[in-house]
Amino acid sequence: QVQLVESGGGLVQAGGSLRLSCAASERTLSSYAMGWFRQRPGKEREFVATISRSGGNTYYADSVKGRFTISRDNVKNTGYLQMNSLKPEDTAVYYCASAFGIYMRTNVREYRYWGQGTQVTVSS
Repeated sequence: QVQLVESGGGLVQAGGSLRLSCAASERTLSSYAMGWFRQRPGKEREFVATISRSGGNTYYADSVKGRFTISRDNVKNTGYLQMNSLKPEDTAVYYCASAFGIYMRTNVREYRYWGQGTQVTVSS
């Protein structure tokens, strides 16, 4: 069974940094585009960042642009989300996902496999 496992979440003060990782049990990341989404309490899951299969193209939500960086290591079948200058409004459960194709995607419906999520809490 395909599994995506996020790690790296935690509690951090505003202005701090965290690096999330997403490891796959099979070649579900290295063969496809991937993305990061987040879900805040009482809100729908929202797009954060996406990266093409090759890693040559990235795209971010306006709310995180300039602060977050998505990357991937296809040899390790692992994806990353570096989060800097964190704000209290970044508090959410963060999910990584593997897309249906090789190109960047921003819609949750365009992703096939999902991790279980990792909690990020930013205190003010």
